[in-house]
Amino acid sequence: MSRMTLLDDSLWLNLTGPHGMSGAGKAPDAGYPPYNVELLPEEPQALRLTLAVAGFAPDELEVSTEDGALSIRGKQREEQSRDYLHHGIAARQFKRSFQLASGVEVRKAELENGLLAIELVRPHKDKRVMKIGISAAG
Repeated sequence: MSRMTLLDDSLWLNLTGPHGMSGAGKAPDAGYPPYNVELLPEEPQALRLTLAVAGFAPDELEVSTEDGALSIRGKQREEQSRDYLHHGIAARQFKRSFQLASGVEVRKAELENGLLAIELVRPHKDKRVMKIGISAAG
């Protein structure tokens, strides 16, 4: 059974289901890259998903949505022309996915100081009250 996270009384992301952290503890990179999810106090209908992606350039990252899932991919280019005495920093690649709740949209993504910040918003929809007439059967 998946555990859903409630934020501001509305479902935003499935953080522990088949996309968010599947395989955690199974693969060595299952928790990579680490991330935070924060509410934006100045805007109750928005939140920020921040991933630690130090070493990645903007053109090595891809943020996309498809069928209600947010996917973040990173692939670093390996430089073949260098002659290392010790090569301890590996070029990594990753894919992180999160299932978005219905109506949640990606507003923007920014990379600064090794942190990829993705703002998600659920546009405020006016609550309509509609009275339904009841007719007598017969």
